[in-house]
Amino acid sequence: MSDAIGTVVSGVIAFAAAIIGAVIAGRYAKHGAEVGGRNAVEAALAQVHGQAAAEHWQWVRSQRHQSYAALIEAYAALDDVFTRVTPEIRGGRRLDGPTRREAHERTLELQAKTSLMALWGPDEANLMAYALTEKSAETTSALLRMGSVSAAGSSVDWSTFSSLGVGWWKRMLASSSEPERLSVIPGSRSASGFWL
Repeated sequence: MSDAIGTVVSGVIAFAAAIIGAVIAGRYAKHGAEVGGRNAVEAALAQVHGQAAAEHWQWVRSQRHQSYAALIEAYAALDDVFTRVTPEIRGGRRLDGPTRREAHERTLELQAKTSLMALWGPDEANLMAYALTEKSAETTSALLRMGSVSAAGSSVDWSTFSSLGVGWWKRMLASSSEPERLSVIPGSRSASGFWL
C-alpha cells in the first residue's frame, strides 16, 4: 500500500503543481495582455492626436489662404477705384457721391479683410496687411479731399498724392524678391524695423 499511497501523493503533488503553475501563468498572461492592451491604446491615441494636429494645421493653412485671397481681392477692388478716379481728379472734376461712397466702402472692405487675416497670422503677413490698409486708407482720404476741391481754379497738390504711391504694393512685390523695410511706405511703422 505504500506504493499506492506514494503514487497518489505524487499525483496530488503533480496536480497541485499544475494548478499553481496554471494560476501563475494565467496571472502573468493577464498582466501581459493588460500591458499590451494599454500600449496599443496609447499608440492609437498618439496616432489620433497626430492625425488631428495634421488636419488642424491643414485647416489653418486653408483659412490663411482664403484670408490672403480675400485681402488681395479687396485691395484689387480698391485699386480699381483709384485707377478709375485718378484721371478724373487730375482732369479737375469733382468726385460724385456714388464714387466717393464706393471708395469709402472699398476701404472699409479692405480693413475688414485685414482684421480677418489678423486672426490667422502669421505676424509678418499681418504687418504687411496693416501697412497696406493704412496706406490705402491714406490714399483714399487724399483722393476724397482732392476730389472735393472745386474744379474751377483748383490747385490740387499732387505731391501729397504721389508720395502715397497708388500701386506701391504691386510695385514692391514686382520689384524684388528680397524683403523691404516698411520705410518704403511714407508714414508707416518703419521706426519699428518690421519687415514686409
